[in-house]
Amino acid sequence: MEKNNERIYQEFERRNRQAELGGGEDKLRKRHEAGRMTARERIEMLLDKGTFVELDKFVTHRCTNYGMDRQKIPGDGIVSGYGKIDGRQVFVYAYDFTVFGGSLSITNASKIVKVQTMALKNGAPVIALNDSGGARIQEGVESLTGYSNIFFQNTIASGVVPQFSAILGPCAGGACYSPALTDFIFMVRDKSHMFVTGPDVVKAVTHEEVDKEELGGAYTHSSRSGVAHFMGESEEEVLMGIRELLSFLPSNNLEDAPVVHTTDDIRREDERLQTLIPADPNVPYDVKEVIGSVVDDHYFLEVMPHFAKNVVIGFARLGGRSVGIVANQPAFLAGVLDIDASDKAARFIRFCDCFNIPLITLEDVPGFLPGTTQEHGGIIRHGAKIVYAYVEATVPKITLILRKAYGGAYIVMSSKQTGSDVNLAYPTAEIAVMGAEGAVNILCRGAGKEQRREAVEEYEERFANPYRAAELGYIDEIILPKQTRFKLIQALEMAHNKIRSNPPKKHGNMPL
Repeated sequence: MEKNNERIYQEFERRNRQAELGGGEDKLRKRHEAGRMTARERIEMLLDKGTFVELDKFVTHRCTNYGMDRQKIPGDGIVSGYGKIDGRQVFVYAYDFTVFGGSLSITNASKIVKVQTMALKNGAPVIALNDSGGARIQEGVESLTGYSNIFFQNTIASGVVPQFSAILGPCAGGACYSPALTDFIFMVRDKSHMFVTGPDVVKAVTHEEVDKEELGGAYTHSSRSGVAHFMGESEEEVLMGIRELLSFLPSNNLEDAPVVHTTDDIRREDERLQTLIPADPNVPYDVKEVIGSVVDDHYFLEVMPHFAKNVVIGFARLGGRSVGIVANQPAFLAGVLDIDASDKAARFIRFCDCFNIPLITLEDVPGFLPGTTQEHGGIIRHGAKIVYAYVEATVPKITLILRKAYGGAYIVMSSKQTGSDVNLAYPTAEIAVMGAEGAVNILCRGAGKEQRREAVEEYEERFANPYRAAELGYIDEIILPKQTRFKLIQALEMAHNKIRSNPPKKHGNMPL
């Protein structure tokens, strides 16, 4: 009997080793020669050491077309399971490019759906490591059905558990839409590619000559399309970036983000802020200097740093608690709001609201970008997304006006009337329908040069300050710049137990 058991265990170990070889030693070696990690190596690097539990290791496909019944590999091109990051439960699946090019079958799609379902049931984040040639052609509609099932689970889990996608190789056709449905997409410079139709199809249909890097590389999606949120220089950097981002987030929508102990004094003041904002309203400055000055340990994790640079978004901590920061960037396009900036800010605001992360808005905005390109592109529709997102958000919302707050842009950037809980302003704040020069051009069309100069001075004295808004109660407190850190933390502490719910409804009809 003991010998029989020994043979049984040896057979298990043999099968186990075979499954872990994926497409075989030759293909694993080629991955390493190409400077890429294997699916299991990626998971091991991502998760805390020794915590990964693999599921469905011996699953094989059921396809018999084109001789596929003679090509069965345990795991079928997906490595899936669960483990921990910084001691917190996560679920993960990785496409194994050594097995049929990481193509999706109805069988390995079921492995993914199992992990997605378990994550939803247990309230834990889902991380997808994409490296796939797309749908398995030999299966026809069945492999496409696999994508449908994955997309369904992506959508159902949206706003319930955080979902991350790392693009670590090719991701084409229908495969793109699962990442697009997740909360954050990471890509590797020069090694990641996403496109609905590849260069060959583009050339055949539109006669455009474009390579895969320009069409759908990491830099393209990080700077031009806005599809990717983070771009790393290596797979290792991307995987560490996922761990870092997760540290700012709760595991699900019923929890708060982890509180991190900090030795950074909450009353710390920074005299540099007193002179950081130029007296001349037309002179730019870098709003990230304001952010870095006030947040815990001066650390700010910027999201989408290369796309729509006129608005800055990202995560930080104040008093140990996670916050989402939305800030106009005077150093780029004067901080105006345009189509891309509106989309970028609105989706970030909604993510923070989904996962109970308070919002800090730093405002210095001269208005919306004018011109036919923006109007014909739907700036009205896109700009409305920001105000919709802010109004809908029920998390604590703190707004600080640094300098300009003009017109409709003032309204949409979390003004008091759109639901902000605490509205602060620097003495340098200017809250008005528009700048003085523009206002005088309308109010004093026929006036001479001297009259216009006097009118500008009068307008600036009346509106180029925060006092009129403060008199009306639209600004709760005017603060000195050096006090920013403590004032923001005080406001967050006050609003920490805020209770507000929107009217019962299936869902709103957000302008899209």
